Amino acid sequence: MRKYILIPFLELCLLPGIARAADAGSELNGADITFMAISTLLVLIMTPALAFFYGGLVRRKNTINTIMMSMVCLAIFAVQWFVYGYSLSFGPDVGGIIGNLDWSFFHGVGIAANPDYSSTIPQILFALFQMAFAILTPAIVSGGIVERTRFPAYCLFILLWGTLVYDPMCHMVWAVGGFIRNMGALDFAGGTVIHVTSGFSALTAAILIGKRKGYGTLSLRPHNIPYVCLGGSLLWMGWFGFNAGAGLSVSGVMTQALANTGIASCTAGLVWIILEEFIHKKITALGLMTGILAGLVGITPGAGFVDTNAAFVIGVTTPIICFFFISCVKSYFGYDDSLDAFGCHGMGGVWGALMTGIFCTKAVNSAGADGLLYGNPAQMIPQITGIVVGMVVAVVMTAVILKVLGCFMTVRATPSEEAQGLDLIDHGERAYNKL
Repeated sequence: MRKYILIPFLELCLLPGIARAADAGSELNGADITFMAISTLLVLIMTPALAFFYGGLVRRKNTINTIMMSMVCLAIFAVQWFVYGYSLSFGPDVGGIIGNLDWSFFHGVGIAANPDYSSTIPQILFALFQMAFAILTPAIVSGGIVERTRFPAYCLFILLWGTLVYDPMCHMVWAVGGFIRNMGALDFAGGTVIHVTSGFSALTAAILIGKRKGYGTLSLRPHNIPYVCLGGSLLWMGWFGFNAGAGLSVSGVMTQALANTGIASCTAGLVWIILEEFIHKKITALGLMTGILAGLVGITPGAGFVDTNAAFVIGVTTPIICFFFISCVKSYFGYDDSLDAFGCHGMGGVWGALMTGIFCTKAVNSAGADGLLYGNPAQMIPQITGIVVGMVVAVVMTAVILKVLGCFMTVRATPSEEAQGLDLIDHGERAYNKL
């Protein structure tokens, strides 16, 4: 009895125009529309959540600057997506690489469904859900370059990055006509499109911009672990909309993605703190939140394609991979990936995409494929292709964008500006006033 009261109530509160939308297309489904509206809001919450997560990890003199690096993505990419980003990402195909500009300014994108992507929700809702992804992804890149990058240059960098890296990768992997999609690559919610591209771009930018002043000699410890826990918890909550919403409907696949997200993330958090206790003899709040995040990254590409046993395996293995790159590889090579965007997102995304090719099964999602363990080793070919293309596009375009920007504006803060902190230099604000 309760469901007959609850669903109409949610529809009334969240979507007052749902009756009119139903008239626009007989296949539109009220439950799907309501679910996708909620999922869109959950994914949008993830960007402010990432802002607090990252903001707590830096020194106090760079708190505002770091938070702003995420928050400004809300403004820049909402506009970019409306003007041309959605059209480039999902518009009519051009050569399997990019969309054309037919859908610029949401031209023709209304309350009718586009059956190429979903026949049960309005196309404009699909566009808004994808917009939330496009906002979050560039914000992840900032984790590699905080505390030494001038804010005006950063804003231009991410605008160009979203246009030249995210939009083409989104089209190639997810859009009708995209060549990686046509190969049969599976990426349920963005392992390649989001995490591989952002992680490898963060690494490239960190190397090209250079290390923070005092890196390796001064203490650069996080200044506010409660911020990290708050932001990480909101990220965790939003990720359920992130992964489950990628199914675009209320269905069995959605519930499988929901379950896999919880199992993988909780398992990964446990594995991380066990590693900490074994290696460092300390269990940290930062370690627990990082482990949960690693598990979320690892399960993202396979959330709606694998079963719960596979989610558990991904939850066990992904934090080990990420821990190794953050603790060992980073120190060995000496690059300053400030907040471990590469170690967590880049390598977690690579591992998750590979695990998807191994564990995916049509028993979970008939629209997917059987993977290596289900008699189809050929599935690894498109999975690896997607990973490699994501790496190459991210590294090459990030390097080009930074080199071009460096020709006519200041990208790297001076040693004096770093010493003062970018909160004052770029924003004229302090996170904490002295009593």
